[in-house]
Amino acid sequence: MVFNLPVMLTWLRIIFIPLLVYLFYLDKPWAPLAAATVFGIAGLTDWADGYLARLWQQESRFGAFLDPVADKLIVAVAMILLVEREASVWITLAAIIIIGREITISALREWMAEVGARGKVAVAFIGKVKTTAQIIALIFLLYNQDLFGVLPLREWGMVALAIATVLTVVSMVQYLKSAFSSMT
Repeated sequence: MVFNLPVMLTWLRIIFIPLLVYLFYLDKPWAPLAAATVFGIAGLTDWADGYLARLWQQESRFGAFLDPVADKLIVAVAMILLVEREASVWITLAAIIIIGREITISALREWMAEVGARGKVAVAFIGKVKTTAQIIALIFLLYNQDLFGVLPLREWGMVALAIATVLTVVSMVQYLKSAFSSMT
């Protein structure tokens, strides 16, 4: 197993999951900010681990495996927490689409690797935009309050979640088209 700073940052996202759940359910006035902050730091580590691995030439197969696992786990947990709290059909549909896409694309990548065409489902720019919108949405929705009493972060979070959900569908269609076009 590889141990370097990029891989440790990836492990940090996984370690943050129980902390995120704890803070989400903690009945303290500062807990929503703490939960949103933990998720925000996790989002930064998602960017930092890949950047540092490339910069320092510390890319590894293990890191390439663990990074998307950590991303999918913490996003799925945050989405499930929000579904439970909100009991909203829109958040539930967004969660189903986002989590369903992640499972589908993970399976697709595994299948494409088996047939020797993994490069056909490499991360695309739209996936990075989707991830950014998703992270912003989840930070704002985990915080679930107006900032300084005036900035409607919850509403902005709902807009960002809608954008992330649309981009999720668009990127999934692109990945599927790319994968299946290589099979013909």
